[in-house]
Amino acid sequence: MLDVVDIGDRSLDAYRGVAPDEQLDELVRVAQRLRGARILHVNATSYGGGVSEILRACVPLLRDLGLEAEWKIIRGDDSFFQITKRLHNGLQGAPGELSETEKALYLGNAQLNAPHLAEGYDFVIVHDPQPAAIAGLVHHRSSRWIWRCHIDTSHPNPAIWEFLTPYLGAYDAAVFTLESFIPPRFPIRRVAILPPAIDPLSPKNLALPKELARHILEWIGVRLSLPLVTQVSRFDKWKDPLGVVAAYRLVRQHIPHLQLALVSSMALDDPEAWDIYEKVRAETTDDHLIHVFTNLVGVGNVEVNAFQSLSDVVIQKSLREGFGLVVSEALWKGTPVVAGRVGGIPMQIPPGIGGILVDSVEECADALLHLLRHPQTARTLGASGRERVRHHFLMPRLLLDELLLLEALTENAAESLVAGDVGH
Repeated sequence: MLDVVDIGDRSLDAYRGVAPDEQLDELVRVAQRLRGARILHVNATSYGGGVSEILRACVPLLRDLGLEAEWKIIRGDDSFFQITKRLHNGLQGAPGELSETEKALYLGNAQLNAPHLAEGYDFVIVHDPQPAAIAGLVHHRSSRWIWRCHIDTSHPNPAIWEFLTPYLGAYDAAVFTLESFIPPRFPIRRVAILPPAIDPLSPKNLALPKELARHILEWIGVRLSLPLVTQVSRFDKWKDPLGVVAAYRLVRQHIPHLQLALVSSMALDDPEAWDIYEKVRAETTDDHLIHVFTNLVGVGNVEVNAFQSLSDVVIQKSLREGFGLVVSEALWKGTPVVAGRVGGIPMQIPPGIGGILVDSVEECADALLHLLRHPQTARTLGASGRERVRHHFLMPRLLLDELLLLEALTENAAESLVAGDVGH
């Protein structure tokens, strides 16, 4: 059996006064037309990444809207997740190939998990490459299968892409964050462009009283009498944590007492994170103003909330990025962001809103220094970013777009491209 993820109850009414009313009203209308539909979400982990955070919010809300929604995770051992991490990196353009043994192990895992998806669902939504091959091994009957790709696959490694492509043809539709992410010779005819979103009512994003947030950070050793910049992200080469450290050290030449926090969540399906973590620790261990925290030492959602709320600037210096939920998380708290000009980040930070986009270590340092020296500019950018997130990147908007896609699949609509309203 696949593992069923336990989730709590959620009510859409709780989002009144938080998300725009017109989105909530339309969401209720669309859900009524799909009422009773059976929806299954499948991914590789129940914690430690943006996909699991999205599912933890959206599945209970789907149930509140009258749909029969479930969330299950596939099973796999360390060898499998080592392979899927290489697959994940290859889809983002990293060099290398899978050996025949590794390909067989990946497909063997799909064959082990596929029989447990034989239950009746109207829609099965499979997230990212780890479980992607399962669709071709399951008799679909009347169900519709959707592959949701959360990463930038615009320029995949040809060898990796050639291996995965045949297994995607079994899907009825695919979802990407940006149209530019659709790989060459994509085998799925119907494609929807639906940016992700954050849950404003999760423990990570609820409004924390300032005094409580201060107490949380001081409890774990952050000195709030000194300026603070933070990057919240997985320890992943694409997030460039060592580049963040390099930019921070350039800023330290001008602001000697500046603190840097690198905050991460270690996930079951990301074994490579430990290697990056060790490199970061080796690079920063002698600097008492650099704080490295993970969920394994008790720094979880509430602590992340406090960091994003109280940091002078949040950094997301990605080299490749699917969307970057942490950008919207920080902006939702009114905190300006300095971020890499990649993937879905520019969608969240258009010119003059939310923060500053950068393309190098030096540009990152210059942007940080500018915002630290001009706090009123920083506050104005943060405030404008919060409004952008409210209208375009909160969970009800994502649910509305997804249900419109499911409805279109039910009706066998003719359009080959369904574009979400991303409010450029």
